[in-house]
Amino acid sequence: MPNEEQNNSSGRIAIWFFVGLLLAVYGIIIVVTGLYYLGSPPSHPAVLANLHPEIWWGAVLLAIGLFYVIRFFPRKRL
Repeated sequence: MPNEEQNNSSGRIAIWFFVGLLLAVYGIIIVVTGLYYLGSPPSHPAVLANLHPEIWWGAVLLAIGLFYVIRFFPRKRL
């Protein structure tokens, strides 16, 4: 079973890099949506809307996504 160094040196990119990228993009979208709802709340908010779950969940997705992007970023090996 090849390890990560062998994969990157052969020109392959780990799938976890793309998973992290996708999670980070979704996190950014959800955080921006939560900030929009914070500035202009809907006329009929949900029961627990005062907790702002969009901001929290988006921040969690963004943090996990950035972790994967940084951890599995494709680098040139010597």
